[in-house]
Amino acid sequence: MILSWELLPESNLREAIDVLVSVVEAAGALIIFVGACWSFVRFIAAVTRGGKHGKGFNRIRLTLGRFLVLGLEFQLAGDVLRTAVSPGFTEIGQLAAIAAIRTALNYFLGREIAHERAELEREAEGERQHAEAGPGERKAP
Repeated sequence: MILSWELLPESNLREAIDVLVSVVEAAGALIIFVGACWSFVRFIAAVTRGGKHGKGFNRIRLTLGRFLVLGLEFQLAGDVLRTAVSPGFTEIGQLAAIAAIRTALNYFLGREIAHERAELEREAEGERQHAEAGPGERKAP
């Protein structure tokens, strides 16, 4: 006599995980959508206001990049969940390919965000030094 006790049969577990995957992927898509909408609104505001476009656009790109990175992390989490219950070689291969692509995207987005952040900090430091110099004075570089 074989004793077997299952908390959830595999079919029920698959259904539960499918629901979780849908929720996590929807959250990732929503995060990306909100970030794109926010960035678009800020972009339109910057264009209609005029003024210094470079600094404003860099901030918009930096924030959009953060939303994209976070949304992609949620999408990757959904892919990992999808393969949680007895995955086959096909699912594991697909997960590996998707994970590699999304990890590469996150890496390059992260580098871009760090570059933009450093550029904004340099600009802010330059403006502070210029303000400290006062009118008519010039600070040596």
